[in-house]
Amino acid sequence: MNEELESLLNLASRRQISHAEVYQVTSQSQPVFFEGNRLKQLESSQSVGTALRLWQNNRPGLAIAYGKIEPELLIDKAIALSNLNEPETIELATSGTTIHDLTGVKASVTDLIELGNQAIIKLEEEYPELICSAELEFEQETTTLINSQGFYGQYRESGLSCFLGAELVRGEDFLGVYDGEYSKTQLSLDPIIEQIIQRLDWAKQNVPSPQGQVPVLLTPNAAIVLWSTVSSALNGKRVKENSSPWSNLQQKLVVSELINLSQQPDSQPYDCPFDDEGMPTQKLNLITQGVLNQFYCDRTIARKLNLKPTGNGFRPGLDSYPSPSLVNLIVAPGEDSFKQLVQKLDHGIIVDQMLGGGADINGDFSVNIDLGYRVDQGKITGRIKDTAIAGNVYQILKQIVAIGNDSSWNGSCNTPSLIVEGISVVS
Repeated sequence: MNEELESLLNLASRRQISHAEVYQVTSQSQPVFFEGNRLKQLESSQSVGTALRLWQNNRPGLAIAYGKIEPELLIDKAIALSNLNEPETIELATSGTTIHDLTGVKASVTDLIELGNQAIIKLEEEYPELICSAELEFEQETTTLINSQGFYGQYRESGLSCFLGAELVRGEDFLGVYDGEYSKTQLSLDPIIEQIIQRLDWAKQNVPSPQGQVPVLLTPNAAIVLWSTVSSALNGKRVKENSSPWSNLQQKLVVSELINLSQQPDSQPYDCPFDDEGMPTQKLNLITQGVLNQFYCDRTIARKLNLKPTGNGFRPGLDSYPSPSLVNLIVAPGEDSFKQLVQKLDHGIIVDQMLGGGADINGDFSVNIDLGYRVDQGKITGRIKDTAIAGNVYQILKQIVAIGNDSSWNGSCNTPSLIVEGISVVS
């Protein structure tokens, strides 16, 4: 397959194309699905996607192919599209070779079925009336990037993922608790099962929610609503557009002094050695003790902002040009356990699962609580229903008063629980 990609570059050169780049992703997956407490479906999928980006007279053109490549047709499409675009500065990685093996543990379909069955049995032992679902998957993926400047980069990775859902119906009352994990080492479902059972235990009794500005404990599942907005505010593209509220606040205090935020691309299981432009990824200290240190950029944005590129140029999809995106956003944990965080609340709520989208770049949000609990005198008293929280992310980030040591992954963001001094709570 690599010879095929190199021949594509050679053919583009013979067509008088001075600069070209080939990006390819191949993947194999074996998902196993459970529904209604039993095995429902087995699948096996394989895919190959190839993107050719070239410049004719400095005009960029991008064409993609899935499966078998027809070189002449792919080049013709890319050249045709380049005729529609304006000239631009060409940004390509220089000559070099970088190959990485990031593969992890393997699992057979039989292993996945056994894991799923055991998880459902353990959940039913605690709550026989539960309706359980699960999706377990072993996936392998190879990313290859080569260009006309002599760059050759490739990394192979594999991992196991699991998603568990437990639904409980009591009359007209519906409760759904969901959790999951992705790992390149051994996939252990026991911690996930324990967390689901704990949440079900807390939700045995429905209680009224407090109203107004009250302290809120956001679990890692819920805290992601804050960090997705922070990621946008730190994006160099937003800074160039002057749409980030932090565009002119570098070296200023922007959030609570308790917050330390970094990018750590070496952290498993979402480690990544280089971006989709062939630039090595690197650790970035984005926010230190509440102070904004730097933004992240791809090659083009860095040049336009007169900054050094940070190795954050990634393609949102195969048919897209690279744009700034973070690798492994890490929120530094605190010292308190989750239990200790709860004990700090005299009168407040815990938010664990939310419905709907989060905030946009201006930070305003209003979301319904899908799973939340009331806390009185440091103890969880029951589940709250028909309740929403609203506020502004940038203001909330200044009101963080405690951070837990219970960090977990939500996608490629690793965050602990945290307590916000006050968020507007409404029924």
